[in-house]
Amino acid sequence: MKLAIFDLDQTLIAGDSDRLWGEFMSELGHLDAATYRRANAAFHEDYLAGRLDIDAFLAFQLKPLGQHRRATLEAWREDYLQHKVKPLVLPAALDLVAEHRRQGHELLIITAANRFIAEPIAALFGIHNLIACELEMRAGEYTGRACGIPSFAAGKVRRLGDWLAQGGGMSAKAGFTPIHITTSRCSARSITPWRWIPMRPSKKRPEKQAGP
Repeated sequence: MKLAIFDLDQTLIAGDSDRLWGEFMSELGHLDAATYRRANAAFHEDYLAGRLDIDAFLAFQLKPLGQHRRATLEAWREDYLQHKVKPLVLPAALDLVAEHRRQGHELLIITAANRFIAEPIAALFGIHNLIACELEMRAGEYTGRACGIPSFAAGKVRRLGDWLAQGGGMSAKAGFTPIHITTSRCSARSITPWRWIPMRPSKKRPEKQAGP
């Protein structure tokens, strides 16, 4: 079984889903546009310099989710998908995903974007396997905080290893044979796949038993 893995931002969509959400929320008047742009620019500079504090970024990015009801947020998200995301979905990206699906490959998106944003974008491509930054919820509402291991940098590798160790999306199939991974990067008009990289799922180490 072959596993085709995709990043999300600047890969399946020609843009940054986190930044687009912040811009959308600013346009609605739920974020101060000038303050958001300054903070986001600083985080982006840290990211480019390889020093991004992912926990600080998630606290900044997710805070508005804890300030509004889930139903309201999901209604806004639908407008965000229609007006911000769908125009940036490349036909070439859809074609590439369709080609992997035609060949019977399992499809997975790994992204540092949070699940609230990433999940409906994955659905646009018909991809149900998703590793994203997870959100804390209480009584069915978002708290505005992250939980678990962020799927960023080394966290992506760890989350992927856990996903594979748990059987991933292929638990009901005939198990894992040598797995292949492909990612893709898009330009304004096209999407170019990287080469296939052979990979086997790592075995999960047995947990140490507590002593008497």
